[in-house]
Amino acid sequence: MTSLTSDADFMQLALAQGRLALPDCLPNPPVGCVLVKDNVVISQGHTQAPGLYHAEAMALSRLANDCSGVTAFVTLEPCSFHGRTPSCAQALINSGVDKVFVGLLDPDPRNSGEGIRMLRDAGITVVVGLLAEDAAEDLAGYLVGNSSESSDRNDQ
Repeated sequence: MTSLTSDADFMQLALAQGRLALPDCLPNPPVGCVLVKDNVVISQGHTQAPGLYHAEAMALSRLANDCSGVTAFVTLEPCSFHGRTPSCAQALINSGVDKVFVGLLDPDPRNSGEGIRMLRDAGITVVVGLLAEDAAEDLAGYLVGNSSESSDRNDQ
């Protein structure tokens, strides 16, 4: 377990997780997720090869219990619909997390803002933009090349 001191520290760790996704995650974005309870990291994950776990699902899969009191730090907005993999926004909702920090909104028109709306509609506190510049740098290839034809982030 890793003990850190600030939300920015936890998002930095999520960014580092996202970097671990490369190159296996391509053409999907290199997303990282860190789950924190009482200022202690309890799980982490990053996007796997297409068709396998997204970052949020990987982090959640490592926990056997309910996530009440847990805060998630995710570098890119959780996907909102079920494709080759289930919706990450729905997985976070089902897990019972209390709060989600998101580095960047997903510009993919299939998701853009919908994951955030789902989380908020479920009563989860969502903060968007934590270390957004760092997330944009790490996700630059995805952001530049993003279109419904060039990315299957939500269709894994």
